Amino acid sequence: MQIAIATNTLAGSGKAVKLAAAIQEILQKKQIISQIFTEKEWDKSIYDFDQIWITGGDGTLNYFINQFHDIKKPLCIFKGGTGNDFHALLYGKTETHSQIEHILHSVPKPIDAGLCNERYFLNGVGIGFEGAVARSLQGVNKWGGKTSFMLSILKHILFYKEQEYIVASAEKTVEGKMLMISIANGTRYGGGFYVAPLAKPDDGLFDANLVKPLTPLKRLRYLPVIEKGKHLGLSIVDYYNTTAITVKSKQLIQSHLDGEYLESNELKITMLPGHFNFIF
Repeated sequence: MQIAIATNTLAGSGKAVKLAAAIQEILQKKQIISQIFTEKEWDKSIYDFDQIWITGGDGTLNYFINQFHDIKKPLCIFKGGTGNDFHALLYGKTETHSQIEHILHSVPKPIDAGLCNERYFLNGVGIGFEGAVARSLQGVNKWGGKTSFMLSILKHILFYKEQEYIVASAEKTVEGKMLMISIANGTRYGGGFYVAPLAKPDDGLFDANLVKPLTPLKRLRYLPVIEKGKHLGLSIVDYYNTTAITVKSKQLIQSHLDGEYLESNELKITMLPGHFNFIF
């Protein structure tokens, strides 16, 4: 077996690169051939390897799948970023040594992906309040996991203004002002906010989560509820499954794909069932 280790020099303030080196050392002891590729070295030679192991966070993984969106080789992600939500979804709290042992004795399984305006994603699309938070984090030296996300949320709670949207799918069309719209493939964003606690990344369905406008005081009240994934039964939430959805607005839509910022006046989002193969 030959394994490509794709890493990102920026992820986790250098944590991902150190993790890649530690993984390679473990593989060498097992007499397994591997080669480390930093993000500037990612090229078609990666297709020649039997498996691709990625060290980084959700942003690194998103960057990888958009560069190699047609890859069918087995993939896995190791926790090496500030946001590691997709890793948590597949591997839980597994540490590096245990994860390696598990991967070496497991078979790949299909995982769904999404396509939004020709960009691929795994975890989901966050629109409105979430998008504004993602925009504020662009170029910021992120602190670990949930901290930077929380600081940005608190900053927007007082000043963010909801805008009008048209959200259309085969199931329903919803028009009006909304605080946030989540189109989720995974369960959590932002280092542990369970915006879609019932989502499954291999069921061929998105979990759409539409939240009505809230006053700053109510935003403070419901933030911990959403963090714990206890919001689905609330009257302020419209939660349903779909395979394709379009979001339009007369104003520029602020959104993120797996934490990576995107803005447009229209988002066309479609499900790609079983598009990637992950070992987990």
